[in-house]
Amino acid sequence: MDQSNKAGPVTPAGALPPHIEILLVDMNGRLRGKRLPPDAEKKVWSGAVRLPASTQSLDIWGDDNDDLTQISLTLGDPDGKVLPDKRSHVPMPWAPAGSSQVLATMHTLDDDVHFCDPRGMLAKVLKRYDALGLTPVVATELEFYLLDGKSRETGIPMPPASLTCMGDKNGFQLYEMDAVDNMSDYLQTVRSYCDAMGLPADATTAEFGAGQFEINLNHRPDAMAAADDCIYLKRVVEQAARKFGLKSTCMAKPYSDQAGSGLHVHCSILDKSGTNILDAKGGDPVRLKSVTAGMLKTMRETQLLFAPFANSYRRFQPGSFAPVDIDWGYGNRGTAIRIPEKDGPAARVEHRVAGADANPYFLLAAMLGGMLLGLEQDLDPGPAAIPGKLNDRGERLTHDFLTAVEVFAASDFVGDLLGRQYQKLYADTKRKEALTFMRTVSDFDYRTYLPRI
Repeated sequence: MDQSNKAGPVTPAGALPPHIEILLVDMNGRLRGKRLPPDAEKKVWSGAVRLPASTQSLDIWGDDNDDLTQISLTLGDPDGKVLPDKRSHVPMPWAPAGSSQVLATMHTLDDDVHFCDPRGMLAKVLKRYDALGLTPVVATELEFYLLDGKSRETGIPMPPASLTCMGDKNGFQLYEMDAVDNMSDYLQTVRSYCDAMGLPADATTAEFGAGQFEINLNHRPDAMAAADDCIYLKRVVEQAARKFGLKSTCMAKPYSDQAGSGLHVHCSILDKSGTNILDAKGGDPVRLKSVTAGMLKTMRETQLLFAPFANSYRRFQPGSFAPVDIDWGYGNRGTAIRIPEKDGPAARVEHRVAGADANPYFLLAAMLGGMLLGLEQDLDPGPAAIPGKLNDRGERLTHDFLTAVEVFAASDFVGDLLGRQYQKLYADTKRKEALTFMRTVSDFDYRTYLPRI
């Protein structure tokens, strides 16, 4: 995704000077890094940029949790090398002309990929595919909510004024063109930013919730680039929102009475000749079912990566399009794994569990790791789910954050996927987060129990 030749024209006299940002993705999918002036850009490409290695262990509040991780003050908070991936060098169309950004991977001073770096973990999974002569082809679909700018001040989400009437939400807006028209200037800005950055944005649709939209990114025969695209798209929708005095959010469930936001992933697999190995050619989709079984087999163990926050678990509601059962089906949007096509070049799986709040590098690492099990073994996912019938498998995703943490922490699959050291660090950090939420008495507690008990 090297777009360095699109970094923009020379800044006119009197205009703000350009800059370059070198960005790391932390465990929670947040961007951290440095902004450098043009005359310091050579530091980026020479690998001379440094940040504390503990940057990759910061929790959702920005705490390094050295008492848990022991990689910050315990070690003297040592630096790591921030090495850019030139393929991800793209313009920043919202910034001064000529400004650009590049995603990077944290390395130790000995030039090893740091064990905490999410991009590095996905890269390890992709090496396993490469060793088999296989290439995953990946596309993501990101849902998000657009909020009124006052939400920043009040802390209470509210749709933009053009999507309300007398202060109330307009109700469900699924595929409603009025909702798209009302936010046309914003959505066009998103599109122009994507075009400037070379992001393969495709369809934009209004989703169920008031102010909820989905943007699809086209398939990439490069899963790392697909994850990079998704991270950049999250930044684009927020930067465009700021231009119009609005706020965007990828919270999994910002409204109690509105639909949650998902991050769905489509995946096929090509061999060295470019043939889709999941193509059933009109027969029994044996390989499709086997890779599906691999994802189902590991789904409980990796749910924490698909639902990494306390709010994530509010999305898993019976009767919604967010799956609650560990199941699969043909064309069935109520299942955890959907097979949209089983024959031809478009044969693929769709992973529907993750929320929009998921870190795309972890999401793809877990999904592709599960699919590898189905490539290495002959696995049976059981019968396809039938709409309207109870789940015959009897297996369900958890609705509890802390339960997901403990299942993740005990998983041999996760230990092999992410490394035992990181498995423990991530689980310890998320356990602290889960316990903090469990201990915090909410306003809803007070409204429900204080007047009655």
